Amino acid sequence: MQQKLTIILLIISLCSKLSAQQIGHTTVTFVDSTRNNRSIVTEIYYPALSAGDNTPIAPGAFPLITFGHGFVMVWSAYQNFWEALVPEGYILAFPKTEGSILPSHADFGKDLKFLISKIQGSGAGTLIPKTSIGATSAIMGHSMGGGSAFLAAQNNTAITTMVSFAAANTNPSSITAADQVLVPTLLFSGVNDCVAPPAQHQDIIYDSTAAAYKTQVYITGGGHCYFANSNFACNFGESTCTPKPTIAQSEQQAVTHDLLKLWLAYYLKNDCPKAKEFQDSLSVSTRISYRQSQSIACVSGTMDAYFSPDAVKVYPNPFSGALTLEMHQGQIQRLELYNGMMQLAGTYLFDAVDRSVTLDCSALPNGIYFMKINNQYWKKVLKSSIGL
Repeated sequence: MQQKLTIILLIISLCSKLSAQQIGHTTVTFVDSTRNNRSIVTEIYYPALSAGDNTPIAPGAFPLITFGHGFVMVWSAYQNFWEALVPEGYILAFPKTEGSILPSHADFGKDLKFLISKIQGSGAGTLIPKTSIGATSAIMGHSMGGGSAFLAAQNNTAITTMVSFAAANTNPSSITAADQVLVPTLLFSGVNDCVAPPAQHQDIIYDSTAAAYKTQVYITGGGHCYFANSNFACNFGESTCTPKPTIAQSEQQAVTHDLLKLWLAYYLKNDCPKAKEFQDSLSVSTRISYRQSQSIACVSGTMDAYFSPDAVKVYPNPFSGALTLEMHQGQIQRLELYNGMMQLAGTYLFDAVDRSVTLDCSALPNGIYFMKINNQYWKKVLKSSIGL
């Protein structure tokens, strides 16, 4: 009996490992016709039925993430990210552009932005059809790519969130661009980063960011290059300055992945409990310090009610003043409006004579709101008066 149990446990363990390795990879060249037919060679990692190059994608629709590399760094230096996120159900796209000693930060930011709209609009070749791309998306990047991510997110409400790792100020300025970044923003900083020190880069970018929901995480003892895998270009640069990281690369990546997964699960998969876990982790972790504009925690279970996205149409989203709701079938009778902390901001009752209602929400503070309609349907909207 003991032998059979051991065999069963071994099979379960092997299956788990095989499942975690189901990462597909393909290379696709996209063309941006609005920029003189600019060619953007992109390495894409996706949930697959079996691991390897050009393998069939797994069933489902997956959130899309574009990721910008650091200065003179290559996409393969970020293996830790695709190994951490693809098994969680995300598609990661790494543009290989602007890898020279004289990169164009402006073009790199445009590449990151373009890939989101292009892939969501038409998929990524025959392997990754449009039906496999989810409705939510994120732009991420490290160092130069982190700064360029702010250029890509500037006045860009088509994406759901953005995340940067040791973001470096760019030319044009990421700091200036951050003033027009409205989507929820997460910045990671290494306290011992001597390449792009937080005080000279990420701290200023964070202060400038216009997002109603923004968080900056400082990894104690963390460095600049440890967000990536070992690579000559970044390691050489960091070896010439001080202070040096005082934690292991594996430790820095572990704390980064832990918090990143929670943030993405909330914003890209509407997983409300993960928001609370994120807040709890910020509060109790001894590996980090942080600052935050406001908590992203919400009441468990609210986001699980995104079961009928077509039942109610809400527009415009983001909004600055008036907000219109249209019911596909039936009438709108009751609306409860909650802020990002799931505090009730207002209750509205209607005569149930029309499928469409318009609300004047101009007095509401900027931020994320949750709408509970007829005690049944939930919608998430963003209020912002900047850049709309």
